[in-house]
Amino acid sequence: MSVKISGAQLVRVCTVLHDCADQLTVLGNIIPDTYKDRPEADMVVGADISGVISQHREAEQSLKMVRQNQGEGGTVTGAMQEMHRSHKELSRTMETNPLSPDNLAKVQRDRQFLAQVITNVLADLKDKSTFESLFLAVEEEKKKKAHLLDIIIREEEGRRLTKALQRQLQDIRKEKTLDLQRREEMTAHLKDQLQEMKVKTSLERKYVKSNTELLVYQGQKLNTHKEKQLDDERKLLQDKMELERRVHMKIETFLKETQSTLGEKLEYWMERYEKDMEDKQQELNALKNAKASNLIQLQDLAKKYRESEQVVMEDRLEKENLRKRLEKDQLERDASTKIQSWWRGTMVRKGLGQYKKGKKGKEGKKGKKKK
Repeated sequence: MSVKISGAQLVRVCTVLHDCADQLTVLGNIIPDTYKDRPEADMVVGADISGVISQHREAEQSLKMVRQNQGEGGTVTGAMQEMHRSHKELSRTMETNPLSPDNLAKVQRDRQFLAQVITNVLADLKDKSTFESLFLAVEEEKKKKAHLLDIIIREEEGRRLTKALQRQLQDIRKEKTLDLQRREEMTAHLKDQLQEMKVKTSLERKYVKSNTELLVYQGQKLNTHKEKQLDDERKLLQDKMELERRVHMKIETFLKETQSTLGEKLEYWMERYEKDMEDKQQELNALKNAKASNLIQLQDLAKKYRESEQVVMEDRLEKENLRKRLEKDQLERDASTKIQSWWRGTMVRKGLGQYKKGKKGKEGKKGKKKK
């Protein structure tokens, strides 16, 4: 888009642009020294910043107090809003500080850009009598601004993402803090248990040591007592051995004397044995002869006994047969008597033989009729 101007209008526009360029040049020369040799400017700006910082600190303190007292939701929200407001005011104050190097550099950049645009427009007006360079500068600035807005939007998205990540990081930190606290508590508990185990182990070690020392002492005492007992037994055995040796010698002497005495007695008893054997042999021969004669007599008596026993047995058999025969006869008589009695009873009951009743009655009636 190009709009050409000419004549007096072109002169007026060029004059205005030259005046603007001169003012910008003068402004560029005087801006760095504007606040030099003026300490009251630092005091004013410092007072403003100090006031905003104090308000921000008061907002932080009030928020901490509300959180510590665990107030209602509205109170906490109000404190948070006051905190954000003071933070924004502090940021705005720091950004609009005329003494800050960033603000001075931004003013210088804007001044140089505007001076360059005016210079280009003047050159374009002189050469072509158009504002084409101005339009190009505006379009380029719009593109830069759009790019800057895009960067700002992406930066805001990045900030939101950063805040979300920071919140996640805070949650993770809280979880890790809780986990760390639990681990620290577990570590403290394990340390306590370790300390208890150390104390217990130390006590057990002391107990085992004292017990071992006591056992060693008891063993030494027992060994000493045992050695003393064995020494006493050794002495007693030595005394017994000495006594046994003396007794053995006396017994040996006694046995030798006894052996000689018994040898003499043995000779005496051997002689007496031979003599007694001869006497007893004679008595034995006499007894054998008496036994032979007694045996003959015994055989005769046995023969007579057998004969007498045979006679007695035969007599007993005869008496037994006679008794059985008499018993049999008696049984037969008793049986015949019982049979006769039974038969008589039967005849009487049934009216048989002479015990008939009918015939006797008829005969009586006939006799009466004959009379």
